[in-house]
Amino acid sequence: MESKNVWQLISLYLSTTLALLRHLVLHILTFNQSIIIFMDSILSLYFRSCGLSPIAVDLDDQTTLHFWVTNHRRFDKPTLVMVHGYGGNPLWQFIYQVGPLSPRFNLFIPDLLFFGKSFSKSPIRSDLFQAECLLNGLGKLGVDRFSVYAISYGGFVGYRMAEMRPDAVERVVIMSSGLLYSDEQRAAQLSEIGRHPSEILVPKKPDDLRLLVNLSMCKENALNWVPDFLLRQFITLMYDHCRKEKIELANYLVEKKADTNLPLISQETLIIWGDRDKVFPLELAYKLQRHLGSNSRLEIVKNAGHATNMESPDEINRLILSFVLS
Repeated sequence: MESKNVWQLISLYLSTTLALLRHLVLHILTFNQSIIIFMDSILSLYFRSCGLSPIAVDLDDQTTLHFWVTNHRRFDKPTLVMVHGYGGNPLWQFIYQVGPLSPRFNLFIPDLLFFGKSFSKSPIRSDLFQAECLLNGLGKLGVDRFSVYAISYGGFVGYRMAEMRPDAVERVVIMSSGLLYSDEQRAAQLSEIGRHPSEILVPKKPDDLRLLVNLSMCKENALNWVPDFLLRQFITLMYDHCRKEKIELANYLVEKKADTNLPLISQETLIIWGDRDKVFPLELAYKLQRHLGSNSRLEIVKNAGHATNMESPDEINRLILSFVLS
């Protein structure tokens, strides 16, 4: 009888302990998901503290663009449009730029289609369509003259904007954007990486995200120390929204033939590249400078990878200010 009572007590203890552990695990997962959402909200508040506000612009009944825009546009300040790349929304990519640049520029920072809160029902996935939508959205906001600062994938879009509207785009800053990638270079790079770009640009698993950061940065990858479950929550927040469309955008760039006759743009152009870029090799920076000729200037940032804006933000901000304001 005593033995039976002991086992009942043990069973009760174990079941209670397991229930508490299950509750604790669920609480931790929910708490960490809240951390990621909380961080995103903090970045939104930071953008607001820099004098920016979010606004949605309906281009038509199919397409809506979301922007962060300067609250009180001053006509004695130039306008700068900042175009992000893959790897999240502008809140995360331009965290080191908005503070130093907002006092000197009227800033307009769009979410590209299928990133952040921008969306379209259109089946078109080209960089040209992205550029057309941005120009249309800026027009609806009354922006008729501006300079462009664009990084990586955003560089393809920003270049098209300059090509399409030389009357509107004043100066261009292109950072780490492989506009003149040849088919042979692309094939060699894909072979070296050993993965399809969409698997890296739109990560599904924590190790995919770690690989993306390893390719983007030349310095130690802090994500190596972040627990998997926290990275999964980050992937859910940043990449699961419009995942199919993001993959289609990446596939379009990879599968289209190299643009051997890239149109020349008339604007003065600053090209910025990290000397240790593992995504778009440094030779592509020299190739773009030769293509644009005397109208362009190349600045190579030492000890920086593809995400130069994250690894050397002070130098990037200095280059942008001196070039666009000169």
